[in-house]
Amino acid sequence: MNDMAATPATITGQAQTYDVATSRHVVAASLLAWLLDACDFFIVLFTLDDVARSFHVSLQSILLAPTLTLLTRPIGAFLCGHAADRYGRKPVMITTIIVYSAIEILSAFAPNLAIFLLLRALFGVALGGEWGVGTSLIMESIPPSWRGTASGILQAGYPAGYLLASLVFLLLPFVGWRGLFILGGSALLAAVYIWLRVPESPEWLRRRHDQTARATKPPSLWFIVRNNAALCVFAITLMTAFNFMSHGSQDLYPKIFLGLERHLPHPSITLIVVLYNIAAIVGGLFFGVLSQKISRQYSIALAALLTLPFLPLWALSHSPFWLAVGAVCIQFCVQGAWGVVPAYLSELSPASVRATFPGLAYQCGNLIAASNALLQTALAAWFGTGLAPAMMFTVGTAATMVLTLILLNARLYGRYRPIQ
Repeated sequence: MNDMAATPATITGQAQTYDVATSRHVVAASLLAWLLDACDFFIVLFTLDDVARSFHVSLQSILLAPTLTLLTRPIGAFLCGHAADRYGRKPVMITTIIVYSAIEILSAFAPNLAIFLLLRALFGVALGGEWGVGTSLIMESIPPSWRGTASGILQAGYPAGYLLASLVFLLLPFVGWRGLFILGGSALLAAVYIWLRVPESPEWLRRRHDQTARATKPPSLWFIVRNNAALCVFAITLMTAFNFMSHGSQDLYPKIFLGLERHLPHPSITLIVVLYNIAAIVGGLFFGVLSQKISRQYSIALAALLTLPFLPLWALSHSPFWLAVGAVCIQFCVQGAWGVVPAYLSELSPASVRATFPGLAYQCGNLIAASNALLQTALAAWFGTGLAPAMMFTVGTAATMVLTLILLNARLYGRYRPIQ
């Protein structure tokens, strides 16, 4: 499909002309795919106790479902990313969306716990693959002047998916947990949208044409890793800190901290969750746009730095008002830093593995940070003063690591050219 024939508006950047309408479709499609992907993941978290009762198992047993999803995400990042680098962004992204939508629907008909857990492990593969492929498609298909804003928009899909799942969860009394999973399969609409309105990445097409004309093969992933070892270690370490910063500020905060330790009623917790997710969306957009003006690394550094002074307000407050203010400020900064990540990792990535490198770095960091809840509860027991000091320590340390790594790499970022 050629949108340029219907919409003459174009933008020129780096010796390439970008069709405005097509670029908008790419941004919208990538956002929709990531938003619905996140929504499907959070639906599982919201219905764990209902699924456990349905299968007549303990809650501890069903907690294996999100754990398996997290463990298999790096596998998906590698498999889907490698396929997208070899066969194109568009077909792999469509396939990934169809797969995770089908798995979400099949999960609704799981007859027992074993089948359900197997499906959630497979869902993790698709979940892990979507982000990296979507990031490469969007960053290669839009003008360079749009990348910061598009990065913030793309990453805003995660908290937006959280909000959507919260709204869908209100239907639980009417359709049950199985009905919610079937509704989650509506993510197929994103695949249809991409098939109809989104073209293949022009940069991937150009690179594949050059390789065909020269009769050369793209370099292997191992060649890229071997010759960019420092970059790979840096990216995984950075994304580990990013994930500890995000999970450390979210995983135990609503139910355990606000509910059990601060004894807030459910309506107050819900309101705070809604408010800080809105702040997360705004923060991602704000720092994404800012990164276009002051550079990616300094925008991330600023967001990480601003996180630190808000930690006491976020964790040591007792009134619902100040807890809400603290949560809003923290998520604005934490997810603000995340809003720059798609553009930052994409621009650091070697072009020939741009669908593999960002997603794999992200998911490997996420895998390491999966220990966050256990770490925070262990620190809370060691401190003997509840979760507040443990959360402050975890998020504060992670934000400091992000700030330090970004600033140490700032000069290298400006002149680094990965081996292609």
